[in-house]
Amino acid sequence: MQRALCRAAQRSRSLSSSRRHASTLLVAEHDGTKLSEGTLAAITACAQMKPITLLVGGSAEMAATAAKADGVDAVQFVDNDALNHGVAEEWAPLVEGIAKTGFTHVVAGASSFSKGLFPRVSALLDVAQVSDIIGVKSEDTFVRPIYAGNALATVKSEDAIKVVTVRPTAFDKAAAEGGAAAVSAAAVDFSPTGTTTWISEEVAKSDRPELASAKTVISGGRGLKTGDNFAMLDSLALKLNAAVGASRAAVDSGMCPNDMQVGQTGKVVAPDLYVAVGISGARSAISPLGLPLHHQLHRETASPRHELHREPPSP
Repeated sequence: MQRALCRAAQRSRSLSSSRRHASTLLVAEHDGTKLSEGTLAAITACAQMKPITLLVGGSAEMAATAAKADGVDAVQFVDNDALNHGVAEEWAPLVEGIAKTGFTHVVAGASSFSKGLFPRVSALLDVAQVSDIIGVKSEDTFVRPIYAGNALATVKSEDAIKVVTVRPTAFDKAAAEGGAAAVSAAAVDFSPTGTTTWISEEVAKSDRPELASAKTVISGGRGLKTGDNFAMLDSLALKLNAAVGASRAAVDSGMCPNDMQVGQTGKVVAPDLYVAVGISGARSAISPLGLPLHHQLHRETASPRHELHREPPSP
């Protein structure tokens, strides 16, 4: 009995010690000139898991810019061209190696980049990933949506290193200026694996807001029939300074590119105004909040929603 009590006390002291010495490695996402809004939101989410060390890959110049973000305690950078394009196969061993130098949390904003990278990091560290959190209860307890956003789960992780992605729309963005974090080169030997080679990318440039952070979003669905009809949404978006999105059905049918998809398997949005055009409004496709299940908005922050459809069974 006494031995059991001693072991329990030792475990308690160990857990208390780990809580006192929590430290976060935040993997930064950037475009070469500024941090992404997802990374700024993740800085805010990590307020209870300080100190925060930002890991910047690609260039020393970007590290100096990242050090100005409010709430960041330190910046480590790895200046290597292999990291410039977010290739997960190159990033994963790097993040694993740095995480094992004493960090208790590895965090990033939920994005296409982290969706490719963090499952690999979790596997290398042999821990369970906690994805898409919308709340932080404590250093080891998080809130995340389940069942396509229809329920919230409170998850406690007992892993020594917690791998977490943050839903950007659930947290305020940290200020990009105002900080003065120390900058240093990461004390790891990094060599490109060469297993995957970046060739090129084709990105449609637009003056309109980015879909994931836009204050007004207009989304089209299968009801628009053809990709050419999305031009109508473009015209409206220009007048409203809005971003244009698409349902999964529209993307799967080839009407729109993948980067326009909004929803559980696409981009999560939290606009002030959301307009859905030609997206099913039938009761079987509506969530309890009046949103199509495949078009989940972040419920705590989204404002008015408007749906345009002509289906007889629609409410």
